[in-house]
Amino acid sequence: MSSPITLLLIAVTCVVTFLAFRTPSLAGRLILWPPAIDRHRQYDRLVTYGFIHADFWHLLFNMVTLFFFGRQIEGWMAQQAGPWVFPLFYFSALVVSILPTYLKHQKDPNYRSLGASGAVSAVLFAFIMLAPWAWIGVFFIPMPAIVFAVLYIAYSIWMDHRGGDNVNHGAHLAGAAYGVLFMVAMDTRVVAHFLGQLSNPPFG
Repeated sequence: MSSPITLLLIAVTCVVTFLAFRTPSLAGRLILWPPAIDRHRQYDRLVTYGFIHADFWHLLFNMVTLFFFGRQIEGWMAQQAGPWVFPLFYFSALVVSILPTYLKHQKDPNYRSLGASGAVSAVLFAFIMLAPWAWIGVFFIPMPAIVFAVLYIAYSIWMDHRGGDNVNHGAHLAGAAYGVLFMVAMDTRVVAHFLGQLSNPPFG
């Protein structure tokens, strides 16, 4: 499957993340830090935060997920409207998924956020709209994509209210919603396709 944009995004994210590991000043410039946007108009941080990660495992989880599902969505979007749609989707997902967080912490000088999780959530949920019964591995546990989606949303809502784990669950939720809405905006027939797939599980 031809997926040059997905592979390029993974490569760039890995390179920038490892450079940021070695150069704290670079990480400081790219991370989402609300006062830098609010006071200094560094709007690029609404995108660049997604190209750095907290540690190797954070990077690995996001990039493995993007590798498996990004290629599927890139191919579908290219067939529907052209190769430019997937990069538009990914970069806009970075912005949309972090906007609620930014607005919530706009005046908080102690808040920071990083990682591609919001955009990766958008990619994953876009895939689920196409293949809700596809089997995916979650920490080596296989489950249908739609089951994972329900558990993921429930867990993210719960943890977003609970807090305390330094994970931006709000970005995960916003990204997931954006992935679904983007797919529907591209082709409203996706809704009928999703419901049809959902009503016909390949087992039972």
